[in-house]
Amino acid sequence: MAATTSKKWFAVYTRPRWEKKVHKLLEEKGIESYCPLNKVHRKWSDRIKIVDEPLFKSYVFVKVNEEEKTPVRMTEGVVNFIYWLGKPAIIKEKEIEAIKKFLNDFHDVEVSSFEIKAGKKVRVDSGIFMGKQGTVRKVLNKKVEVVIESIGFVLSAYIDKSKIVLLEK
Repeated sequence: MAATTSKKWFAVYTRPRWEKKVHKLLEEKGIESYCPLNKVHRKWSDRIKIVDEPLFKSYVFVKVNEEEKTPVRMTEGVVNFIYWLGKPAIIKEKEIEAIKKFLNDFHDVEVSSFEIKAGKKVRVDSGIFMGKQGTVRKVLNKKVEVVIESIGFVLSAYIDKSKIVLLEK
C-alpha cells in the first residue's frame, strides 16, 4: 500500500495554451501542480511589458500518487500523461527544484533540446555502462554508438539516446 500513497512528479500534456488553466483546475481539485512560468519581455507598439508565459508549451507537472492519476486525466484541458518507455514519465524532485530555482534566478529563458552529434563526449546514465564516459561515433534514430575506452580496449555499444547525457556542447 505504500507504493500507492507515495507521490511522484509526472509531466502532463495539455491542450495548446491551456497550461495556466489546467494548473488552476488541478489546484482547485487539491492536486499539487506546477506550471513553470517564464518572465518574458514583450514589446507592443507603445510599451514593453513583462508577462508570465509557460516555460514548456502544453506541459504541466503534477505530484500525485496512483489514485490521483485518474482525476488528473479527467481534468478539462488535460490530454494525457507524457509517456516514456510505455509508462508515465517520472520527473525527479531535484529536476523540479532546479527548474524553480532557474526561473527564480533568470528571465527570458529559452528551452531547447540538445543535439547529439558524432565526436561529442557523453556519459551513460543507466544500464551496464552507467557512469562510463565515451565519445559518440554514430547517431542512428533513437540509438547512439558510443565508444567507451576502458582497460586499454575500445568498447563500442549502441545505447538508447535517453540513457546518455551530453558532457559538452
